[in-house]
Amino acid sequence: MASSSLWQRFQQYFLYCRDLDFSLDISRMNFPDDFFEKMQPKIEKAFAAMRELEGGAIANPTEKRMVGHYWLRKSALAPNAEIRAEIEETIKHIKRFAADVHAGKIAAEDGKRFEHILLIGIGGSALGPQFVADALGSTRDPTREGFRSPMDIYFLDNTDPDGFDRVFGEIDKYLSQTLVIAVSKSGGTKETRDGMLEAEAKFKEKGLQFPKHAVAVTGVGSELDKLAAKNDWLARFPMYDWIGGRTSVMSAVGLLPMALEGFDIDNFLAGAAAMDERTRMPDAAQNAAMLLALVWYHAGHGKGEKDMVILPYKDRLALFSRYLQQLVMESLGKEKDLDGKIVHQGIAVYGNKGSTDQHAYVQQLRDGVLNFFVTFIEVRKDRHGAAFEVEDGITSGDYLQGFLRGTRSALYESGRESITVSISEVNAFNVGALIALYERAVGFYGSLVNINAYHQPGVEAGKKAATKLLHLQNQVREKLSAGAGKIAEEIARSIDADPEDVFHVMQHLASNDPHVRVTAGDEPVDDKFSLAE
Repeated sequence: MASSSLWQRFQQYFLYCRDLDFSLDISRMNFPDDFFEKMQPKIEKAFAAMRELEGGAIANPTEKRMVGHYWLRKSALAPNAEIRAEIEETIKHIKRFAADVHAGKIAAEDGKRFEHILLIGIGGSALGPQFVADALGSTRDPTREGFRSPMDIYFLDNTDPDGFDRVFGEIDKYLSQTLVIAVSKSGGTKETRDGMLEAEAKFKEKGLQFPKHAVAVTGVGSELDKLAAKNDWLARFPMYDWIGGRTSVMSAVGLLPMALEGFDIDNFLAGAAAMDERTRMPDAAQNAAMLLALVWYHAGHGKGEKDMVILPYKDRLALFSRYLQQLVMESLGKEKDLDGKIVHQGIAVYGNKGSTDQHAYVQQLRDGVLNFFVTFIEVRKDRHGAAFEVEDGITSGDYLQGFLRGTRSALYESGRESITVSISEVNAFNVGALIALYERAVGFYGSLVNINAYHQPGVEAGKKAATKLLHLQNQVREKLSAGAGKIAEEIARSIDADPEDVFHVMQHLASNDPHVRVTAGDEPVDDKFSLAE
């Protein structure tokens, strides 16, 4: 396409929101001129569904739940006074608690101030706080004179024992001044339970009382809520039935660690609320979230046929691709649509940061299989400190901008489509706005393809399969103890189980249980297992 035509297309499809100092450029997505017109019935349906959702309709029909993450940043929108009061009181509680911790009114056992946070959670109960901490974290905030982050943060976000050991190795000498936040909506999430038990054991080893360091963020009345109340933990904060994990970062899940780290939660919520207001606009051409959903639909023909590559050109946004990976894939990756038809919907998401990507997989993006579209995330402000020239008249930030625009051009010349999202700088307001933008785009896209974007049956299926395997492990250990077989096939026969599952269980036991040993048989899969005397 000639440069004059590209310029005309850019002028037509470049959206600038002056009040947010935010822009969206979809001009390098090659949808036809009549695309929006043809999509108009679906657009109107999506707008109507979103209005109903925000009004308190049952937007998650599978679980018969309301979907209320938009209310978190503007409680006046909540459908009743009880929910409004819950949201407002929780924010007040978070601010009071963080202020008391920073002032030393809530202190460690030795009377010293808490200086470190250990957040235990998984999925949406950790990924949002991780992204925000990485985006906003600094030992010094140059926009706030003399400010230093009052607390730093560590995460246990898996059930990997070696991962636990690495984190405990980092904070071992600070444990007495560490505040633990356990996050689990149901209170029964096994990964979180495992991390909490291991943390409790570490505190005990140090002669510390875990409850005097512990805070719960969980559903009211959950097992974790009951445990925290029974053992007199420092505080409990609610997780609401109408909030999913992947959209929970503006609840206590994200706001509590943010407040403790010293970040501006009011501006974070204000950024999200401002983006929400802008993306309620019923004119698709002026609505950034609807435009995103529409070009996603175009790119994958409404079937997710192309992957979404997220390339933020700013180190502080390096985790944004991981955050969007969960938000998009858990929301849109569904077997059935709302009518019960098998559709296998979804959009795969991956990404790295620019210009690191320039030295990694951009080669394939430029010359390889065309199964993707790119989203560039541009941050216009290079740094808050004084500029430093790496060449005469050229800064490192100039190079970063050059690589972004150069990569975009090189990809387009090779027939690769891209979107560019631009913000002025990385701050609490803009991070909140980015999150809100993508939350609504995901909701709109779910409506465009007629799926429930707010449940996750596949996640539950994996949990059930894991529970079944752990039950099998106990059965195998019992059979080994009883001498009822030494190879996988024998034991599997005795308990009517899959021999491959039994084989892998026995291999795991042999690697980790000192009482189980293995001797090689004639074939690699004929290893013999037994209990040591």
